[in-house]
Amino acid sequence: MPDDQLSLTFAALADPTRRAILARLAEGEATVNELAEPFDMSLQAVSKHLKVLERAGLISRGRDAQWRPCRLETAPLETASEWIDRYRERWSGRFDRLEREIRRIQKGSEHD
Repeated sequence: MPDDQLSLTFAALADPTRRAILARLAEGEATVNELAEPFDMSLQAVSKHLKVLERAGLISRGRDAQWRPCRLETAPLETASEWIDRYRERWSGRFDRLEREIRRIQKGSEHD
């Protein structure tokens, strides 16, 4: 598996369970047990998902006595969003030019 940050982020986001975990953490910190509640899987399976998210830098784990909260880290998501936005802008510009060209052709065929 590639080690560059963008690849790690997209690989982590590829799984619906991990996306659901991130959505829950967007509401605030949670323990592994709290994160595992809605899923029909073992704590060990949830922990594996958390390790993938942690490796991608999407979550961090704190330590407060016995409580080990997980929290969302947004920097990798912001980087991925910026990467997507660059391509969205490029394609949006191309679609805008295509739309103008189609309208120009349609106007020309109306006069025929």
